Order: sequence, then C-alpha cells, then structure tokens
Amino acid sequence: MLFYFYTNTLIIWKFIRNLFNWNSTSLDVDDTDPMKKFLIVGLGNIGDKYANTRHNIGFKILDALAEKEDLKFETQKLGDLTSFRFKGRTFILLKPSTYMNLSGKAVKYWLTKEKVPLENVLIITDDLNLPFGSLRLKTKGSDGGHNGLRDIQNTLQTTKYNRFRFGISDQFSKGRQVDYVLGEWTSEETEKLSERLDKSIELIKSFGTAGVSNTMNTFNGK
Repeated sequence: MLFYFYTNTLIIWKFIRNLFNWNSTSLDVDDTDPMKKFLIVGLGNIGDKYANTRHNIGFKILDALAEKEDLKFETQKLGDLTSFRFKGRTFILLKPSTYMNLSGKAVKYWLTKEKVPLENVLIITDDLNLPFGSLRLKTKGSDGGHNGLRDIQNTLQTTKYNRFRFGISDQFSKGRQVDYVLGEWTSEETEKLSERLDKSIELIKSFGTAGVSNTMNTFNGK
C-alpha cells in the first residue's frame, strides 16, 4: 500500500512539474545568489554591416560562447540577452542594441535589473594598443579613447569596473584609424580567430569561477 501511494505521488509530482515547466536544471536568474551572478557585456554595433568588423569583437566573443553552450540570444530591452550556469555561477550575456557609443545605458539597466554587483561585471571590447589576439583583463582604468568605455564610465560614474580588452593591433596608416577599426578581419586574422575566441571563452568562465586576480595571472598577455 505504501509503495502504491509513493508511486502515485511521484507520478502526480512529475505531472505538475512538467505542467508548469519546472526543471531543476533550467535557469531561473531571479533565484540566484547575487554574488554568484555575472553580467558579461560584449560591446559592438548592431546590423549586418558591422557583424565581422574588428570593433565588434565583443559581440563575436559572446556569439562564440553562446554557440559553444548551445544558447540562443533573445531581444529584450536595450539588447540581446541569454544566460547559462557553470560551476554554480550564473553568466548573463548581453549584447547592447544601443550602438557602441551609448553602451552605458544598457549596462546600467541590466546591472540594476539583475542586481549584479559591480565587481561581477565584465565589459569586452577591442583594443588598438594590443597586438592582434592578445588578451588583457583589468579591474579599472581610463577609457583609452574608446567611445563605448567612455560612455559606460560616464553612465556608471566610475572607472572601477572590469574590462576584458581583445587586441586588434594598430596596423593602419595615418588618418585611417576609423576605417581600420570598422574594417573586417583579414584572411590571416580570420584563420587565427577561432583559437583566440576559445581562449576568450576560457577567460570569461575563469573570471566567474576563479576570480579576477587569478584570471589576470592566467590569461593576461596570452
């Protein structure tokens, strides 16, 4: 009799769980400990004409991560978002739809909405001052002339936020910086990007699980 009762109770419970789509492995960001939530923001410009440009490396890295984790971005307020859990942490991926120069608005909105601590935010951007494919994680600093970082700094009213700079080098002639930054990757760069994207994904996951100091020691300059 007891076995019969237990079996039927289990069947009823499974029915209710499926009815309301309850799943212990599904993501429920609202129930996550704020200290274990990380907002990963890839900077870039929306639109097909920018998709493969150097300036959009932030988008490209998050797209590569989403593909590896079998995620789909959804268009929401001020950006495209998706999320996943890894080693007890929740990673919220954001590609702002505000265009590069107004990135701060999207960052602040989702930072506030998801109650993510500022120290758990990571901004991914391109950097002309680093060799192609070089990775550098910093916890603070100036905008370095980058309009996206400048807007984030002005909006958040601080320079103390984590930024992951991906080197795109400075191989352009005088007066051609804008064309270079908004230009597409060369065939040689494209061949090397896959490995660099994988390394970038490792950095992001390490940031959330091993901490910023350990991640800097492991990945900076690699």
